[in-house]
Amino acid sequence: MTGSTDTGLFTARALVTAASCAVVALALAGCGGGRKHVGGALAPSQVNTIGVNSYLWRASLDSLSFMPLLQSDSAGGVIVTDWYTNPKNPGERVKVSVMILDKDLRADALRVTAVREVAQGGGWVSAPVQAATVQKLEDVILTRARDLRRDSLGG
Repeated sequence: MTGSTDTGLFTARALVTAASCAVVALALAGCGGGRKHVGGALAPSQVNTIGVNSYLWRASLDSLSFMPLLQSDSAGGVIVTDWYTNPKNPGERVKVSVMILDKDLRADALRVTAVREVAQGGGWVSAPVQAATVQKLEDVILTRARDLRRDSLGG
């Protein structure tokens, strides 16, 4: 995807896909399907009208909103960013992938990976990513997902 026209088209397709999934999910909501229910309603930790846990999905998109998106698949729970260069450190760039692995809002339902490159000799060379960096991003996403869930429950 290059250019704003392609990005806009991709975003429009993603919105249409998400809306279609939501309509199908609402139509099937009465079927039960072994999901956990709280007081007759779907348990908030299992809200997933888009194929994966919607709190983790939204929190991931929110947390990575400063980076350009290369791919997002709400049905498969995959988000891949394009290279991001921090203006304060132009000699380094990072690319992040997020995979949501479960329909429940749980810490082990989220996997974040990152690739880092540094400018060297007129090109980009792979460099290690500190494990703490990935862990911190996972923590940011999980905290945001919990906040979204709490807000949706009214407090």
